Amino acid sequence: MHWQRVEDLRIDNDLTQQDIANILNCKREVYRRYEKGIRELPLSYAIILAKYYGVTLDYLVGLSDKRN
Repeated sequence: MHWQRVEDLRIDNDLTQQDIANILNCKREVYRRYEKGIRELPLSYAIILAKYYGVTLDYLVGLSDKRN
């Protein structure tokens, strides 16, 4: 699954993949693979990102268009 909202939120917040990798405490290449859908994004990381961006998990993964 391509995580378009994860990528869009990062870009909208003027953050680099390295910035988000630092927040998740992982390497940039690992985060890039999550963002592009090459690797499955762990639920724990999705929760961290949803809290960081102030959105729901449903919004983050594209199940809802309501941000919060």
